[in-house]
Amino acid sequence: MYIKISTLLLLIPIFSYSQTNDIMAEKSFYIINTQKEIGLNYWNIVNDDVMGGISKSYLSLNDEKNLVFNGYLSLDNNGGFASSRLSFPKETLSGVKSFKIKFKGDGNIYKLRFRQNNRRASYSCDFQSLKNEWVEINLNVDEFKPYWRGYAYNDYPSLEVSEINSLGIQISDKQEGEFQLEVKYIKAIY
Repeated sequence: MYIKISTLLLLIPIFSYSQTNDIMAEKSFYIINTQKEIGLNYWNIVNDDVMGGISKSYLSLNDEKNLVFNGYLSLDNNGGFASSRLSFPKETLSGVKSFKIKFKGDGNIYKLRFRQNNRRASYSCDFQSLKNEWVEINLNVDEFKPYWRGYAYNDYPSLEVSEINSLGIQISDKQEGEFQLEVKYIKAIY
């Protein structure tokens, strides 16, 4: 059973702060953790239909309560991207140095993307999924590069973490066909 959440109106926490007791104590907080009902509000879908494409994507919770981003990526009509975006207040991520993601995919390459209100470009970092295998990766802030409509900016300001007001998950880069990415959590690390 899947519960569609393209735009949720649930009144649950957006973020949760935690600190582990490991020897190398990791100060962090969850941006998304569906098991703890964190990060489910304020999502929307943005696909290539905004420019004439016909790709489709959906966001839902599966029976295991993991976030599922799935659909069909089409290259017809100059299309070729599907994305979901989570909005939150800027300064939410002030001081964050990296992002830890636990996901299970289909072998496609996905992008974790951030937007700032005051910038045209989005900042993206690619990550490779493995078919039907859980993977946990860490993406450093300095790995996120500016892109606009699929084109890289070479001479553009670096990502300012304190100005981020949106997180996105995207598939693009001519990977036509069905896709599915299951996300257990996305954690911000200080």
